[in-house]
Amino acid sequence: MPQIALFAADFVAVGLLTFALYFPRHRRRDLVVAYLGVNAGVLAVSSVLTSTSAAAGVGLGLFGVLSIIRLRSTELEQHEVAYYFSALALGLLAGLTATPGWVSPALMAMIVLVMFVGDHPALFQRYRHQVVVLDRAFPRESDLVAHLEEMLGARVHRVVVQRLDLVNDTTTVEARYALRPRQDVGHRLDAASHEVIAR
Repeated sequence: MPQIALFAADFVAVGLLTFALYFPRHRRRDLVVAYLGVNAGVLAVSSVLTSTSAAAGVGLGLFGVLSIIRLRSTELEQHEVAYYFSALALGLLAGLTATPGWVSPALMAMIVLVMFVGDHPALFQRYRHQVVVLDRAFPRESDLVAHLEEMLGARVHRVVVQRLDLVNDTTTVEARYALRPRQDVGHRLDAASHEVIAR
């Protein structure tokens, strides 16, 4: 496949990834710029590397270097990291020509499809992951789980106690739970008794 066609396929794929999937679902404008920038940068560098004798090795090295980049200004959530690497992979697939020519476009389509399904709002929509600060100390896990289930109106699947303060009578716990059927997804917790910090 001609290189210009791969470039066009990359622009379409990263456009769908960013403007049709990520932004409508998560509404974070700064990462739109990041995904487009990393895709265009990787595409430009990897396309130049194809003309060198060490294209494959340098391309893998580039992927390794970019894989350790972290944005220090804000913490990335796991789904944002997935979009980040998807944008990066799309740029590499377009820049490093594969044989036969249909392989790269097919892999690009696969990445976009996987992100569409994996990040779909309907997939595991009742499941939540939060750090909860309680105004009571719960030395026993069974009491903690029962209290969380009553408070959240959910079935708690896993709890990890991060801090148990018997002096100040507080418990900080990481909870993974599923809302009960017909439970309001946008439920609110009583701010006077506890604080919920969503991750």
